[in-house]
Amino acid sequence: MPKWQAIVFDLDDTLYPERDFVLSGFWAVARWGERHLGIQRDQGYAHLCALYESGVRGDTFNRWLAAQGITDAMLISRLVQVYREHVPCLTPFPEVPDLLTRLHRRYRLGLLSDGYLDVQCRKLAALGLESYFDAIVFSDEWGREAWKPSLKPFQAILRQLEVAASAAIYVADNPLKDFVGARQVGMFTVRILRPGGEYAHLVPPTPQHAPDHTINRVSELERLLN
Repeated sequence: MPKWQAIVFDLDDTLYPERDFVLSGFWAVARWGERHLGIQRDQGYAHLCALYESGVRGDTFNRWLAAQGITDAMLISRLVQVYREHVPCLTPFPEVPDLLTRLHRRYRLGLLSDGYLDVQCRKLAALGLESYFDAIVFSDEWGREAWKPSLKPFQAILRQLEVAASAAIYVADNPLKDFVGARQVGMFTVRILRPGGEYAHLVPPTPQHAPDHTINRVSELERLLN
């Protein structure tokens, strides 16, 4: 029996560029802003993108509205809703579909991702990758308390795949939350450290948060497996 029986993937910035979802959401917000606030769509989108590229996170819409002289706090939650509920336009990293096809011939494949359930479902539908996976777990099925680094989603995906943790690999990108739970249940962990990735600058805060192995592209996974 081969050592590895299953490979479980994270979604955001592992199988597709998370930045693409952010920009897709900004476009939806800019369109909404043109219709309801009179902010020219292209100008609004460019401003949102500029905030993002400058490193703004968390209060992007607050800053965007403030720059337009709009101080209605109720609008912030509406913009967040538009952002989260939009139907995204996403494409996997170029190597991902062929890689998943090859891996699926040899291993059981799983997907385990954090994020609001409806949002993650729309992302996966937009990417067209669902058919590659034998099991899919979105941790938000059990609420925010089950998001990584909770052990619950890792235990659930292993049960669905019907494999022991010692025979499974978790491939992800965020050292603050992705690897500590997977390692605690006994999975081997691989970090994808892409230049320019959303979490590429992060350093594991403890040795327990560090991955067992690091690669720069998901396609390098095959060399590790072999």
